[in-house]
Amino acid sequence: MSDKKFELTDLSSGKKSLLPVRSGTIGPDVLDIASINKDHGVFTFDPGFGVTAATESKITYIDGDAGVLLHRGYPVEQLAEKSSFMEVAYLLLNGDLPKQEQLAEFTSSIRRHTMINESLLRFTNGFHHNAHPMAMVSAVVASMSAFYHDSMDINNPRHREIFAHRIIAKLPTIAAAAHKHSLGQPFVYPRNDLDYCSNMLHMFFSVPCEEYVVDPVAAQALDLLFILHADHEQNASTSTVRLAGSTGANPYAAISAGVAALWGPAHGGANEAVLAMLEQIGTVENIPKYLAMAKDKSSHFRLMGFGHRVYKNFDPRAKIIRTACHKVLQKLGRTDNPLFELALRLEEIALQDEYFIQRKLYPNVDFYSGVIYSALGIPRSMFTVMFAIARTVGWVAHWQEMISDPAMRIGRPRQLYTGCPARDYTSVDNR
Repeated sequence: MSDKKFELTDLSSGKKSLLPVRSGTIGPDVLDIASINKDHGVFTFDPGFGVTAATESKITYIDGDAGVLLHRGYPVEQLAEKSSFMEVAYLLLNGDLPKQEQLAEFTSSIRRHTMINESLLRFTNGFHHNAHPMAMVSAVVASMSAFYHDSMDINNPRHREIFAHRIIAKLPTIAAAAHKHSLGQPFVYPRNDLDYCSNMLHMFFSVPCEEYVVDPVAAQALDLLFILHADHEQNASTSTVRLAGSTGANPYAAISAGVAALWGPAHGGANEAVLAMLEQIGTVENIPKYLAMAKDKSSHFRLMGFGHRVYKNFDPRAKIIRTACHKVLQKLGRTDNPLFELALRLEEIALQDEYFIQRKLYPNVDFYSGVIYSALGIPRSMFTVMFAIARTVGWVAHWQEMISDPAMRIGRPRQLYTGCPARDYTSVDNR
């Protein structure tokens, strides 16, 4: 708690109160407004929580103006260049980068938890053949609470650790089952001899009738994408996990709520929407027409993959993924990808347009991730599922942080009521 305080004055009554200032290690200070209802009889009004710090966290820091993203203090650029997704997962969950033996033990634990109960496979087969994979994943994750009664005590640190390893390990298996179901292909079991991303690709693309060899370039690209999507502070889905978890709900229910929140096109579904937009634009010649539509408030067309709720500069993840996109397409022999070329040209033209420059609408991480997923052969309906696999690590880290906080309280936002005042009931004959 800082010694600095803000004075709040009610100009109508002259009543004053002092608001304590809380300071983090970096970033802007926040006002502790817990007493303003008691002192002044008012609540604050902040639709979308745009300037409200709803929690205290040590996990991820974002400076949107400077384009900075830190995980436990480490710049995402360094992690993307030097680390692996498993190492980043350990970092987010435990607070520090692992030593070699710690990483080996953590990775081994994840590999040993990859299988799912056969009943969950039968559950997956019960969905309609064209059900969206996110619907299946959300439902199956929620149902996991019916299988692990012996380790769901949220107040038990060991139970929380077991849950964390289980959900991180099993999400790719659940996602692969949803994918295979949509294709009508037999389910492929996980292999403990493969690394996290290679195992996922094997479950997605192999079939029992022939051998499948995982392309290391594809596995490496997927690992990078997972690092870039692992956590992003108090976004909509993470806040949903925290809110659901604050009730004391079992952790699988909280993660399932996060999956559902991520599904929205304004959140995790944006990478899927970017490809749909590029296909709608069609050719480079059509870009000016669609940019004009994006500026027209009466138009329903929206330029997907540009701008961010937090970043008012280039999304640092977008810079990394743009470079990776070139490398992946070149290594996979798909440099003639028309959607990628269209994306590059759209970015170039938009960043020279005064309308987008003034509004600081830069490409975000979703702008290129869909192109890479597509190059890897992952169908568009699975893009958001890929996001969910990666972001589960962040969700779990935030859930663990919240549950272990002695000061945790159930989330309960307030509202500005604008409905009818109190009125008396009248019988149906007198209405």
